[in-house]
Amino acid sequence: MAEGTTGAVHELARLGLEEAGARLDERTIALLPVGSIQPHGPHLPLDTDTVLARARALRAAELFAERGARAVVLPALGYGVSRLAQDFRGGVTLQPGTLWGLIEDLAISLQQDGLRQLVLVNMHHEAEHLRTLTNLALDLAPRGPGRCQVLFPDAPELGGPLLEEVDCLGGRRETGLMLAAAPDLVDEEVRRSLPAVEVVLPPAEPGRSRSLRELGAPRAYAGAPAEASAQEGSALLEALAGAVVERCARAWPELFGVAQA
Repeated sequence: MAEGTTGAVHELARLGLEEAGARLDERTIALLPVGSIQPHGPHLPLDTDTVLARARALRAAELFAERGARAVVLPALGYGVSRLAQDFRGGVTLQPGTLWGLIEDLAISLQQDGLRQLVLVNMHHEAEHLRTLTNLALDLAPRGPGRCQVLFPDAPELGGPLLEEVDCLGGRRETGLMLAAAPDLVDEEVRRSLPAVEVVLPPAEPGRSRSLRELGAPRAYAGAPAEASAQEGSALLEALAGAVVERCARAWPELFGVAQA
């Protein structure tokens, strides 16, 4: 078994030439983890969203294999539209058009290799970022000869995300996900000492970037990370991965139930 694989799960970056040739065709579902680089409090790393997006994609790929579908996990896109924590050091943001262009270029490149399905497995839930992914997927949704269709499983018309934006600011649920997926990246001593911080996010205002500090989160987190548990995080990660698979099964039922190589 190649390094970077778990059972029938394959990461594209770990495949050799012949294995890639055998795995990639019009029935393959390509999973693109989408995250960000931004503060998530003093207890979590800046790439928390990216770590979780990759974990979600890898678990989804295992579930695809169990359902008789072939999936490959692409290297994660570790940048997104990240303005909420802009007044803290360490945050890196793309412009919406840059994010759109990057993913569209990936879809074009994949379709040249014969792939016809690209799924955005996202774990960065800032409103402008989500809006960009939703509109991109709508624009690239039509299927046609030789075309790679883009699906965003968390788009509102498909049921929306299982996590709201305020749940993804280093609080109980996001910290629990990290305890399940990458516990070595959580500073436990700091986490247990953090008081709960209540933040109410106002509706997105076009042309205005919101700030966590302005909203009353001086250490770039919201919620109660001290209450997090790996058990809750594991159950939530399973639900998030399952949502990817179920929404793909509705979109592409013909790709399921086929024996895997």
